[in-house]
Amino acid sequence: MEQRAYNQYCATARTLDLVGDRWTLLLIRELLTGPKRFGDLQHSLRGLGTGLLAARLKHLEREGLARKVTLPPPARTAAYALTQAGADLEPVVLALARWGLTWAMDEPREQEAFHPGWAVLGLKACFDPEAAVGLRAVYEFRVEEEVFHARVHDGAIETVHGPAQQPDVVITSSRRAFRDLASSRLTLAEALDSGAASASGDRHALRRLHHLFRLPRQRTRSAESSSPS
Repeated sequence: MEQRAYNQYCATARTLDLVGDRWTLLLIRELLTGPKRFGDLQHSLRGLGTGLLAARLKHLEREGLARKVTLPPPARTAAYALTQAGADLEPVVLALARWGLTWAMDEPREQEAFHPGWAVLGLKACFDPEAAVGLRAVYEFRVEEEVFHARVHDGAIETVHGPAQQPDVVITSSRRAFRDLASSRLTLAEALDSGAASASGDRHALRRLHHLFRLPRQRTRSAESSSPS
């Protein structure tokens, strides 16, 4: 596959030479949350054909952004993981997510896929460090077959796929309810009151949860929008 280039001696252009092709940044997004098997990537990236996925992964390997690894026991299967250069793209992906929450998100479209596991990065994008000062708690989210958790430690957050060893709070919900929570169409209190979600664990940590993640105010793109002075 021919690799297109902007042929500009510019850091932005050079970066886009590496990650600007379609699907490439979404592959980075998937690998930012840990190593993934080829089949895992196919499952998360509906619409990306097998041949193009293989080509994109070879490109990431060739450019030093990803590498092949073997998952530890009991899996012991081949997977892909980011190199340090690939992992350093996390702030870029999170900044794109924050911009999208402000300027690109509206009602979900019928043909759009939604995976609750994408929240592993989404929680980081919406995290409010000031609201977490003095808090040490582990929140586990169980959304049908997907499980992930967030470890909050005095203004910092770590989010991980899989269950927590000793969660302080466990939130359980359906996929649809979680999507509505993630898009602010449903508050956690409303979800708990209606039975769309359930929660167990430390009550104080649960009360703090409501304030830890803040979605930016959605804005409408238009030619009349004024730019910041």
